[in-house]
Amino acid sequence: MTDAHKTAAETALRTTGGAPPDDVDKAPIPLLEPREGIPPVVATDEALAEVVAAFAAGTGPVAVDAERASGYRYGQRAYLVQLRREGAGSALIDPVGCPDLSALGEALSDTEWILHAATQDLPCLREIGMVPSRLFDTELAGRLAGFPRVGLGAMVESVLGYALEKGHSAVDWSTRPLPEPWLRYAALDVELLVDLRDALEKELDRQGKLEWAREEFDAIAAAPPAPPRKDPWRRTSGMHKVRRRRQMAAVRELWTARDRIAQRRDVSPGKVLSDSAIIEASLALPVTVNALTALPGFGHRMGRRQLEQWQAAIDRARALSDAELPQPGQPLQGPPPPRSWADKDPAAAARLSAARAAVSELAERLNMPQENLITPDTVRRVCWEPPGDRSEAAVAGALASHGARAWQIEQVTPLLAAALTDAPAKS
Repeated sequence: MTDAHKTAAETALRTTGGAPPDDVDKAPIPLLEPREGIPPVVATDEALAEVVAAFAAGTGPVAVDAERASGYRYGQRAYLVQLRREGAGSALIDPVGCPDLSALGEALSDTEWILHAATQDLPCLREIGMVPSRLFDTELAGRLAGFPRVGLGAMVESVLGYALEKGHSAVDWSTRPLPEPWLRYAALDVELLVDLRDALEKELDRQGKLEWAREEFDAIAAAPPAPPRKDPWRRTSGMHKVRRRRQMAAVRELWTARDRIAQRRDVSPGKVLSDSAIIEASLALPVTVNALTALPGFGHRMGRRQLEQWQAAIDRARALSDAELPQPGQPLQGPPPPRSWADKDPAAAARLSAARAAVSELAERLNMPQENLITPDTVRRVCWEPPGDRSEAAVAGALASHGARAWQIEQVTPLLAAALTDAPAKS
């Protein structure tokens, strides 16, 4: 019997795949306190060694979660790691005091890890030495099973019948010491993950989707770290307003200066200078600090030294030769935007329209989001440059080359092969 069953042994699990539960009129049970209370925060090597030993001796899968300080600190490092396993209870680990958790990762290397929205937490866990070989993603499981709301709180409520308090999700987790209400919230986030996993596994099996989910989980676990973004300054909010190359150079210089300062101060870049201020300064290209001060985002609260460093960045952009200015846009990787297909290649546009309609119909029939059935990018690539003979075998090979999983290939290959063959060219 798992922890949630011990907490309320008579409460049946709600495993209805997104449909209203049988006891829909019954209010969810508020989950206010971890079963064993709030565990002490582990911040020393000695305490960490005890946790490693306890979790290595535990049984079954391990629930894992991590809290970051997005919007407060530079980067996406973990500031708290939560775990729970049968036989070990719960643990809260401070990665500031214990920055190397590789021993814990190794102790759990053969264990299935349960995470909610795994791709969000895996990068920061990898930084501290925790990399799963097997995992179960409860958010992705909810998507595949057809649940309309897949946040952790919504899933715990609709599947298990408990209400989680979610008031501290966006707080500054770099705060030390961490307040007790935050620690209670963090411990509760892993309290029911094992039970949620077990219920979702049953539901996926009932729907005939369990092997599909396992393929997805294996793909996440095996995926390499994402490469650094090329020209990340181009993602500045409001960039669509910037048309001229010298203005783009100003965005680049301001963004780079802001990033350097944010990294040195370990604060979120947005707290150093807002994206909107970068765009305003780049459009105006002021020639003096006084002119810069008049722009939104550079008001009287900003000191003279700060203003001078932003003006210096603008001056650097102004001094660049034409050859040094960035080119508008980025080289396209893959097909052009679909809105331009009708003009560039009417036949490809017809193929895409037919493929999208077929994928949409199948996704609705399977009760899952289209993007989980097959990524829109994969559909676009196959429709823009289809294989030569358009056979199902050739289409399956094309899908595989774009990273589609075996279950996805099996489901969508007949539809895409038909769309590629039968779609008429639009005049």
